[in-house]
Amino acid sequence: MRCDAGPRRGVGHLVRCLALAEEFLARGAAVTVFGTVERLDWATAELAARGIPLLPGPDSAAELVEAARRHHLDALVLDSYELDPAAAGALRAAGVYTLAIIDGDSRGQVADLYLDQNFGAELQRPGPGTELPGRLLAGSGYALLRDTVISARPPVAPPATAVSRPRVLAFFGGTDAVGAAPVLTRVLVATGHPMDLTVIVGRPEIEAEVDDVAPGRGQTIRPVPPTTSLPALITEADLVVSAAGTSTWELCCLGAPSALVCVVDNQRESYTRVVRHGLAAGLGELPELTAGGVAGRAARAAAARTLHGLLSSPQRRAALATRAWSTVDGQGRARVVDAVFDAVRAATVPG
Repeated sequence: MRCDAGPRRGVGHLVRCLALAEEFLARGAAVTVFGTVERLDWATAELAARGIPLLPGPDSAAELVEAARRHHLDALVLDSYELDPAAAGALRAAGVYTLAIIDGDSRGQVADLYLDQNFGAELQRPGPGTELPGRLLAGSGYALLRDTVISARPPVAPPATAVSRPRVLAFFGGTDAVGAAPVLTRVLVATGHPMDLTVIVGRPEIEAEVDDVAPGRGQTIRPVPPTTSLPALITEADLVVSAAGTSTWELCCLGAPSALVCVVDNQRESYTRVVRHGLAAGLGELPELTAGGVAGRAARAAAARTLHGLLSSPQRRAALATRAWSTVDGQGRARVVDAVFDAVRAATVPG
């Protein structure tokens, strides 16, 4: 698997590759990750705990082909927005089965198999000249989820539960690369609703900003560092506020009543679909929430009203949880590995 993670890149690519790696390992395959994992001790520990070697990531097409040959790879998973798009075609030409994980845009990669796990991706019709040369696995039925998420999935969607001080969890990726946590902490406080708020702070500077936010009456704020216990925190929360990235599928699988914010441009399409279909509430886009002047104040006030409505209504939270839980069943990675194994076996059968 070829992916990178770090304070600015985030950890979404690595997390979904890790989920896929767990399924490959469970089927008896050997897995290696090629890439850079910067200043994320918990992430490197996750790889080490599974016995997955982390090797320097080749960047050019020629280097990737050479690495594939040196390590006798049957298949290579590419999950990057920065890697040379020509790498997929070069690997395919060299006889290495190639899976490209994409988010709408294939970036011109010529792969054997494509995976777009975003909700509604299966409904998108390619425009002229944008058809993919390989097979496409599309939609949330192929969402890649880790063992810890799958094992924490409740047998039924969580019911409506009335509480006077809801437990709220806020997290925005493994590193919060765009600094969303302080912004949404202030918006949550502005609801005026009592709550016990836990905020995952990915970096020291984020923690310092969250510490500066003064809670209102009946509110507590508890900053905590990134943790492997995140699925447990999600299932214990009455409401989760998060970025509309790869964690969206974890929240759905766990039946978490959620409110999402679109923090980067490539989340916009998936965010819009998820909110439109009622899998999560929408809080808008981060640049709107951080804007100055009348527009910024209006965006923050609208987000606070949405959150207050969720905090005060167990029925609204339960409705979101039910639709989310029924959308992602936790078996997506098994379907992806089935497709890879079937193709690799077919390629090695004589005749």
